[in-house]
Amino acid sequence: MPDGVWLAELAPVDDPENVPEAVLTALGARETVLRGAGAEEMRVAADRHDDPLARLAEHCARRRMLLILDNCEHVVDAAAHLVEHLLQRCPALTVLATSREPLGVPGESLCPVEPLTEPHALRLLADRGAAARPGFTIAADPEAAAEICRRLDGLPLAIELAAARLRMLTPRQIADRLDNRFRLLTSGSRTVLPRQQTLRAVVDWSWELLDEDERYVLRRLSVFAGGCDLAAAEAVCGPAALEALGSLVDKSLVVAAPAAGTEMRYRLLETVVEYAGERLDETGTRPAAERAHLTYYRELARTTDPLLRGAAQRAAIELFELEYENIRTALRHAVAERDEQEALCLTLSLAWYWQMRGLKTEARHWSTQVKELGPNPFAPPARPVPDLRENPVAGSPPMRPVLLAEARRGVHLIHLACMDVELSLWETPEARERLQVMSRTYRPGQPQTCRFPGFMWFYAVLLCGDMDRVREVVDANVTTARALGMTWELAQALQLRANILANRSDWAGDATRDADESLELFDRLGDACGAAEALSARGEALERQGEFERAAATFEQAIEYAERLGAHAQLGILSVRLGSVLMEGGDAERGEKMLVDVLADGRRAVHEAMPAARLFLAIRLGRTGRADEAREQIRLLREDFQAASFVLFAGFVLGIESWLETVAGRHESALELMCGRWNGRWTRWPSRSRPTCPPSISSPRPSPRRPSTTAPAPRTPPASSAPPTHCCRPATSPARWRSRAAPRPRPRPGPHWTTRRTRRRTPRAAPSPWRRPPPSPWRRPPPSPWRRPPP
Repeated sequence: MPDGVWLAELAPVDDPENVPEAVLTALGARETVLRGAGAEEMRVAADRHDDPLARLAEHCARRRMLLILDNCEHVVDAAAHLVEHLLQRCPALTVLATSREPLGVPGESLCPVEPLTEPHALRLLADRGAAARPGFTIAADPEAAAEICRRLDGLPLAIELAAARLRMLTPRQIADRLDNRFRLLTSGSRTVLPRQQTLRAVVDWSWELLDEDERYVLRRLSVFAGGCDLAAAEAVCGPAALEALGSLVDKSLVVAAPAAGTEMRYRLLETVVEYAGERLDETGTRPAAERAHLTYYRELARTTDPLLRGAAQRAAIELFELEYENIRTALRHAVAERDEQEALCLTLSLAWYWQMRGLKTEARHWSTQVKELGPNPFAPPARPVPDLRENPVAGSPPMRPVLLAEARRGVHLIHLACMDVELSLWETPEARERLQVMSRTYRPGQPQTCRFPGFMWFYAVLLCGDMDRVREVVDANVTTARALGMTWELAQALQLRANILANRSDWAGDATRDADESLELFDRLGDACGAAEALSARGEALERQGEFERAAATFEQAIEYAERLGAHAQLGILSVRLGSVLMEGGDAERGEKMLVDVLADGRRAVHEAMPAARLFLAIRLGRTGRADEAREQIRLLREDFQAASFVLFAGFVLGIESWLETVAGRHESALELMCGRWNGRWTRWPSRSRPTCPPSISSPRPSPRRPSTTAPAPRTPPASSAPPTHCCRPATSPARWRSRAAPRPRPRPGPHWTTRRTRRRTPRAAPSPWRRPPPSPWRRPPPSPWRRPPP
């Protein structure tokens, strides 16, 4: 630019008519009439240069130069008119304009200025912070520094205002106070314009430039979380949303970006969200905006949920993931307003998504919140319920009384399915009584027990220890679903029954048949998640029959289905099952590596896969002479997995620990563990010639993905009672075990066990085919409770 670069600052200009004069002054082209000149001289000057635009065009016409117009947003119309006039008459002139919105003139090329990236934002904070407080470095608290930059959206002025606060606050103190950022960030330079001295003044400046429709839409956009699409904006903000959104995007108050699909997403920066929220509160219209938001996302969740069970499954999952923050916000509003029916509808619509993605913490949290909004449908005494084919969320609220009652039961069953997240709450007498009431509320084969979450009732029956009724329940669900033409429910019931039958080698053939039919139905529906579950059940049945190569191939096929959905939780448990089968089938090194990889991958080492991987790995390490490493895996398991102290799971852990002690030659220690002494508590064994599972927990292998079976909590025997017997030998001191000549003391009858004499006189009940003692770790590792559970 041979004729230079010229800057015209328009921020001080209040009247749009003064824009040309301000530019002339910046260029030094303004003609000045000296004070004292006569009237004639002033008239001549005015006649010669009446139009400032003409003078400006005359000055620039023969020059090759760059003209910078800074801060045009408040005089955008006048600036656009000036630029268009000059460009038409000055071919060698280039204009660079900075503004919060485009000028909209022909030939304009937009270059949006994005917020600073995190590295640049951190560098700015470090530079300005060192200037405010000598010696400051972001290395002292990098997490707080990164949080400041992130929450201030990378806005340079906001970061500079935060840096100025470092004279009196630490980075962590600043980060913790950003919820009230407009009161915090007020220490700007005295030499800048007033609108740049505080964060509020900056946003106030932009707000004052909006018309009423733009302000209305911006206020209502503050109720969204994570952005929205145009349909959601129109539902919440009304018919003005389309035009106002375009204007707000132009004015840099709304960020527009394409989503994964074909639609644009609109979001507010966090600073703008807080400001617009304050303005919304001032108008008193927040409840109406939140209700519109709740209604829209309740319907979105309700209508998307059925798509999770068919060919549109992947698209439905992506939609839930994209809008999950908005759906959670809607659910939070419903709970806060104690709107039970809206909260029930949202929770039931989200439940299968939570189940598929392994979001048990979310399911437990929201089911706990929502079930407290209404009466307890499982309060004693148990009240049988009528058959109900209609889904409570098939339509929008309000629900009919019978559907409302079923919806309440459904939320309680969702909470039951998350019991492994909070085991301690289910070990109380009140919880056991609640399980009994749940188990007596439904009858086997009722239509609502074939659907989700109604089929979670099965776990209440399982936890009550009535194993004969468990088989009746799963058989009746298959029969009912087949008779009523409920295809997905039939596939689910068959897969559940296959999982149960796979736990018995003599029933494994039946499990394979059920799994194959379930797979065929899921494939016909296009349900990849269900197909993976059916393949997992078939793989376990083949494993139980000793066909390890076929089982491994089946698990690999299931993994392909899970990868197709990006189901990391499902991939983790399937990888653990495949690793276990590989170790049994002869490819032990590859199997061990798979278990190690699952534990190293945070996405796959979820609540279900981690404990299984550690147990299988401990067995592998113990078999290969690495007992210390195996014990370390058990220690980590107890630290990371709450269910390790749960009575049934504790039996598996104790069995492996005792086996490791035996492998190491410490037989007395192993026997002491197997006699029940663990962490200072006695485990109650039934009166048999060898220890078996307690009567109330003789069940299929438990899974952290579903509730584990319970038993009365073990109690310490009274001091006056003898220790329990084990393997026909009194569990006394090691010296007693070594002294064969010592007489065997006859145990005194106590409240927790039965003596040998009592056992002879008491008729033994016919054993249930569902009860089976745990296999010895010397023959096979204890069966894993974590094969992929029925969703």
